[in-house]
Amino acid sequence: MKLAALLGAASIAALSTVAAAQDADLLVFDYPGFEKPAYHQDYIAAHGDSPTFTFFGDEDEAFQKIRAGFKADVAHICAGSVSRWTESGILEPWDVSKITAYGDLDSNLTGTDVGAGDAVYFVPTDFGSTAIAYNPDEVSADDVASLDVFKNPKFAGRVTLPDNVDDAYALAYLATGVDNWTNVTDAQFDAASAWLREVHPNLRTYWTDPAELAQLLSSGEILVSWAWNETYPTMVEEGRPIGFQREAAEGSSLWLCGYVNLADGQGVEDKAYDYLNAMLADSSVVPLLDAGFGSANATALTSQVTDADLRAAGLGNIDVPVLAQLPMSNAMRERQAETFELIKAGF
Repeated sequence: MKLAALLGAASIAALSTVAAAQDADLLVFDYPGFEKPAYHQDYIAAHGDSPTFTFFGDEDEAFQKIRAGFKADVAHICAGSVSRWTESGILEPWDVSKITAYGDLDSNLTGTDVGAGDAVYFVPTDFGSTAIAYNPDEVSADDVASLDVFKNPKFAGRVTLPDNVDDAYALAYLATGVDNWTNVTDAQFDAASAWLREVHPNLRTYWTDPAELAQLLSSGEILVSWAWNETYPTMVEEGRPIGFQREAAEGSSLWLCGYVNLADGQGVEDKAYDYLNAMLADSSVVPLLDAGFGSANATALTSQVTDADLRAAGLGNIDVPVLAQLPMSNAMRERQAETFELIKAGF
């Protein structure tokens, strides 16, 4: 999830043990920031209050806490983690007949394999894009016409990638001609890893949160980055030089997050569906977009938001390959994570 990175690590650690006590019948395990009432107005209208929220800093922390016995009703995770959570047995499937907008979800976000068999374990609610953020005062449009800009010796030491395995490999797969990572071959994985190794010496750093990235770009220390879309409108609003290239020849990526139904939840099951429906409701579309997130409810999104609004948020339609960061096998994700750590260490 991208919003959590807007907070410093210390703030996240402090929040991770704090529950926002509201409706005690539903406990939502989430990244800090998603407790905003504007995102679930329909739930409040139905029950008089928000659910109770408790927070985590990253999905590995959340996973380990649940495996250790922590009880919550639903959790907000991103698609790359779904296979791991599903295979662990800590989830139960959603009854899609109770999800009002299920038929309106963007088919590009749901994928074809979000759980075991025909069961649906993950329902996307929010998405964003990742592409080339750059300083247009010093980097030309031609420079960012290809993802090879990350290897360009002209920008040596002034390039950065996110310290995030999913985003890094999404970039590397695209750069090596792959726009679907759900069934990558060993050869494709090896090519993507080799590309990241080639890029590594050109980097100044791996950025960890959007605030850090905005500072690096604003100071001129960094000229080119693989970046989440919220960096773009934030810097535009602040009057800082920023370009956001989603249409490099090889393409760009789309990340998505949503909710899973925890098997040992102690709350009221119907309220879990009320909360999920509220996140996907028409009333949540604009508040989510104001924070840089697209709603997974394609019907509601297109009825309320113009193409210009989406482009301004870095989410407009594009005419190049798009790698959707859909669930992948747990084995492949672990393999990517292990290799990424080696690459960052210089191996």
